[in-house]
Amino acid sequence: MPYQFTPQGEALLDDVVQFMDDHIYPNEAQYESEAEELGHAEDPALLDVLKASARERGLWNLFLPHLDPSHPGTKLSNLDYAPISEELGKVTFAPEVLNCSAPDTGNMEILNAYGSEAVKRDWLAPLLHGDIRSAFSMTEPDVASSDATNIELRIERVGDEYVLNGHKWFSSGAMRPRCKVLIVMGKTNPNAPRHLQQSMIVVPRDAPGVSIGRQPHVFGYDHVGGHPEIIYDNVRVPADHLLGEEGGGFAISQARLGPGRIHHCMRVIGVAERALALMIDRSLRRSTFGSLVAQKGLVQDWIAESRIEIDMAREYVFRTAHLMDTVGNKAAATEIAGIKVAVPNMALRVIDRAIQVHGGAGVTQYTPLASMWASARTLRIADGPDEVHKMTIARREILRRSPTFRMHPAPAGARTEPEPQPFARP
Repeated sequence: MPYQFTPQGEALLDDVVQFMDDHIYPNEAQYESEAEELGHAEDPALLDVLKASARERGLWNLFLPHLDPSHPGTKLSNLDYAPISEELGKVTFAPEVLNCSAPDTGNMEILNAYGSEAVKRDWLAPLLHGDIRSAFSMTEPDVASSDATNIELRIERVGDEYVLNGHKWFSSGAMRPRCKVLIVMGKTNPNAPRHLQQSMIVVPRDAPGVSIGRQPHVFGYDHVGGHPEIIYDNVRVPADHLLGEEGGGFAISQARLGPGRIHHCMRVIGVAERALALMIDRSLRRSTFGSLVAQKGLVQDWIAESRIEIDMAREYVFRTAHLMDTVGNKAAATEIAGIKVAVPNMALRVIDRAIQVHGGAGVTQYTPLASMWASARTLRIADGPDEVHKMTIARREILRRSPTFRMHPAPAGARTEPEPQPFARP
């Protein structure tokens, strides 16, 4: 393999694995019990206890430690972070315990890169310390948000302020008591070129004019903080809350979503590993028709297929992480799109097999499998649907063979590029 992990990354991975064994797995049942009792309306008290333990061990903001004065360090490479994020993905609340959960990770990245000094002081610092949480308010209910240029929320400059009007939804986590800040994408200039119409701005969650509309569930699950519709009605924020420059919102969204997509894939590999382990354990405890389920040829085939698929997906993610580290996110765009399609689909297959081995219990709340499946299924839509990522990959592949290719037919009579020869050199 053309890449290798650093000693720092390997040491941190060992520490994270030990922390999971000592603090996360032993408390998983208690956390879920507290969350169910609270109705997912707020965070279990156990969360703060576990976060304090993580901070004491220096396992905090592993993706951006150099920005936290209390935990200085060198930012991990994407490659070093991949197996760490995989371990955290095995338990739903583990990423937050280490302050490495979505959407905060991506939000902190862009607040650091594009925020004013006031924004960094008021919002980035408390996010880094884990005192608050954030939400990313981009998707809209009334347009096809798979094309981010469709967004309609208006952001208009009025004196020293910007005024926001519009609707968003799937602003995940926005209903949590800890959620204090929203990053909102909207149009500042509808007459500008298509990819320069949008801007991003920071909005305090309690700003006048911000209200909650519908509260969609995901496959019946009511996640902590929800995925609510947010209504922005003449919301006014200071001009220095704009991220970057007017018209830079689309570019910022692409910069944010690249790392976000690979982080999702890293965690989902952990989910698939957990599902495989649950499948094997169940098959070793249950007997049908005179033998253990683990002795059935079909189940052994499922186990083998799952191992092969997980390992292939992991290597794909490692390669993508290595490319992001060495040639940059833009040059790795095809690979980022590829893993975003491949990894969630792989995890869904593995989880589905595990559910089948568990029988009726697999679709209940008494195993984590149903929740795993629901979350993995959303990732075929979140951060761009499969179809858009495949379109991106296909365009790039076609352009390698035909640099003048366009998605839409040329006008009648226009000159076109000759077709490639069927046996031309790849």
